[in-house]
Parts: sequence; structure tokens; C-alpha cells
Amino acid sequence: MSTADFRHLNQRDPSVADPAPFDPLRLCVFTTVAAIAALLGPIAVAVFAGVAIAGYTRARRAGLLRSRCRLGDTRLVLAYLWVLEVLALAAVPLWVMMWVRLLS
Repeated sequence: MSTADFRHLNQRDPSVADPAPFDPLRLCVFTTVAAIAALLGPIAVAVFAGVAIAGYTRARRAGLLRSRCRLGDTRLVLAYLWVLEVLALAAVPLWVMMWVRLLS
């Protein structure tokens, strides 16, 4: 065997199971959420924020103090979600008026 012949390194161990291929399901979910948000605008943001607020409130009452969310502390996450909820609800009338003007 010469020093330039490395074919012996490219061998597969039959006792090791094949790894499952990467499933990009999250990317599909993110795209679907973005499409819903694009079509329904602040209404979708308000609904998603409301669901998230309910979920985080329930989790916090059950004892969850730290989230895997980038903000970490569940109080910060809830404050962030409430800000989004209020802004989205304030934007709904403006969004509706924009569509009325576009369609008339």
C-alpha cells in the first residue's frame, strides 16, 4: 500500500445504523406561518401572540422560569409577547382600512 492510496479509509461499518436524513419540517412551518402573516397581517400576529401568551402563562404557573427562547426569562418572553399583542391589535384597524382602500 502506497502512502497516496487512502481507499482503505473510506469503509463503512455495517454494525452502525444509517443516520436519518435531516427533515427540514421547521422550515416548512416557518414558511407557512410567514405566509399566514403576510395574508392576514396584524390579525395573524395577534392570534399567534395570544396563543403564545396563554402557553407561556400556563408554563410559568407550572414552574417554568427559563425558556429556550432567546430572551431566556419567561417574564421577559411574556413582556415581549404582550408588546406584540398590543401593537398588532392597534394595527388591525389601520390594516383593514388599507385593504378597504385597495379593494375599492
